[in-house]
Amino acid sequence: MVNANVYDYINVLDKAADAAWLRNQAISNNIANADTPGYKRQDVSFEDELARVLNKVEYDNLDARVYNLQLSKIEPRVYTDAFDHSYRLDGNNVDIDTENVYLAENQVTYNSLISCMQNEFGNLQAAMKTS
Repeated sequence: MVNANVYDYINVLDKAADAAWLRNQAISNNIANADTPGYKRQDVSFEDELARVLNKVEYDNLDARVYNLQLSKIEPRVYTDAFDHSYRLDGNNVDIDTENVYLAENQVTYNSLISCMQNEFGNLQAAMKTS
């Protein structure tokens, strides 16, 4: 992470991309264990925590909220989802079709975050050329 105000949005996008990457690993692990008796699906908690922290900062505009965000306190966290719920008699709660949809959705999210970071770097590059 870069510690300069000009990189505030890039740092948030970077942290979100890391969370999406971690979620991709969790979903892939769920798919790999779809036939493992007793396995419980995992997911990643990040977006709700980021939204909570952004809404906790007492500024009217998003720039000020992002600038005052303590990003080091927000970490993506892997958790076991619905550990007491099972779709099958063997105790496994992974639905392979649902996991494939989550995987596709997460890949779109990750690619969008990377694209946004590229745009931000492009904006910085354009600003440096004009100055």
